[in-house]
Amino acid sequence: MDDQQGKGTAAGKQDNQSKPAGRISWKQDDHAKLEQRSFLFILALVSLLFLYLLKPFFGSIFWACVIALLFYPLHARLTRLWGSPSLAALTTLAACLLIGIVPTLFVVGSFVREGAALYQRLQSGALDPGDFIDPIKQSFPVVQDFLDRFNVDINKVKAELSGAAITVSRYIAQNAAQFGQSTMQFLISLALMLYVAFFMLRDGPGLVRLLVRALPLGDERERLLFDKLAEVTRATVKGNLVVAMVQGALGGIIFWLLGIQGAVLWGVIMTLLSLIPVVGAGLIWGPVAVYLFAVGQVVQGVILVAFGAGVIGLADNILRPLLAGRDTKLPDYIVLLSTLGGFVLFGMNGFVLGPLTAVVFVAVWEIFIREFNVQPARGLDDPGEEESPPE
Repeated sequence: MDDQQGKGTAAGKQDNQSKPAGRISWKQDDHAKLEQRSFLFILALVSLLFLYLLKPFFGSIFWACVIALLFYPLHARLTRLWGSPSLAALTTLAACLLIGIVPTLFVVGSFVREGAALYQRLQSGALDPGDFIDPIKQSFPVVQDFLDRFNVDINKVKAELSGAAITVSRYIAQNAAQFGQSTMQFLISLALMLYVAFFMLRDGPGLVRLLVRALPLGDERERLLFDKLAEVTRATVKGNLVVAMVQGALGGIIFWLLGIQGAVLWGVIMTLLSLIPVVGAGLIWGPVAVYLFAVGQVVQGVILVAFGAGVIGLADNILRPLLAGRDTKLPDYIVLLSTLGGFVLFGMNGFVLGPLTAVVFVAVWEIFIREFNVQPARGLDDPGEEESPPE
């Protein structure tokens, strides 16, 4: 009996001693979770604060990344030849300046000057856009019949057209004055973009590896997303921007050869319209060709139609597959909606950011379907086998 009581007393003491130890262990585990959550909160807060700090330089940083993605193959080739990543990055940026930035600045300057001159002519009354409607109405009575059928007042259309032309040209003229006043700010942004692009070219692969290590999404998924982003950025810029610039340049050249005033202005407008899927440069050269036929300049009209349909129109079908290749395979309606939405939200940056957002959306859902959905994915045209009803 004494031995059993002694054993019971000893067991009780051990239980009493083990309980505080258990409470200490629980407190330690809870404290570790609290520390982890606090650190993650601080990490997210500091990251958001840092991104907000970089917000004024978003455009420069974004285009520096785009330049690095576009010209990285050239940088890699020069690095293999010379063995110096820094020298290769400097040479690549010099090529970027000569190929893309300097010609773009020249065209933008000419566009602003012609826009300001157009505004002066509209203000002085030397040019009235409504006057271009009268020859079309006289030469093509079907136009007047079409307008009468829908109760459209031609005088009201002429007034609205003149007002719209004055508004657009005024906007260009005002931006021309603002551009001259903010030249220093523009040069600082350009220098910052080139500076960041240098490090993106030189240290780009290392930064990608660091992001793959840091992000908690799984290395395979992260590499897939980064590859998609790089592919779509190259495809969007090469397949959209380059093709649009070629179409705008061809349109401006044919306008200049035919003696149409404001060739650079119309060429830039055709470039902007060509960036939007489904739209294109035909919205400009088509009505101009109709006007040439209306005023009796049949030869010029035929040349413009033949050149517009046979050269400007085919440039998209010929150049886009060569430049974009297999990169982006989004449905046309998604490309259109994402591009327009990008323009509305981000301005000129949106023609790249819009499709990029759409590609990330599609890629994330593809990963989810492949890895988290146990049912096999079926397309819209593949209903699969019908299940037999239960007996």
